[in-house]
Amino acid sequence: MLHIFIDADACPVKPEIYKVADRYALEVTVVANSWMRTPQNKRITLQVVGNGFDEADDWIVDNIQQHDIVITADIPLAGRCLSGGAQVLSPTGKRFTEENIGQTLATRDLLAELRGAGEIKGGPPPLTQRDRSEFLQKLDVVVQSIRREQS
Repeated sequence: MLHIFIDADACPVKPEIYKVADRYALEVTVVANSWMRTPQNKRITLQVVGNGFDEADDWIVDNIQQHDIVITADIPLAGRCLSGGAQVLSPTGKRFTEENIGQTLATRDLLAELRGAGEIKGGPPPLTQRDRSEFLQKLDVVVQSIRREQS
């Protein structure tokens, strides 16, 4: 059954994910390195993992199944989840695919080098309401496409 996993420590769209999951009666697992508040809902589970390097990522990869959805901004994790058969969306609604993950990783590495050299300062801009609406729409599309595929 379709399940949503959230790489939660820095995920700004958790309320939007809960909204879509509730609409479709989907299970959600929030994976984090420390306790965080989640809605009182029997379909939402908080999975707290240790603080070790990539522990949350490893837990997600070990627990996803084909046709699950993973929400993450972590590009290497996105690649690992794609290999496991999951659909992957960033918190901005970008859909990671086998076709674009290589280019996305290369761009990430280039930007990391530029930040390290002081060429780029600061991080991404905060999400706007429009960004959140676009994320909601894209998540809805992914859920519907998986459900059609499973029918």
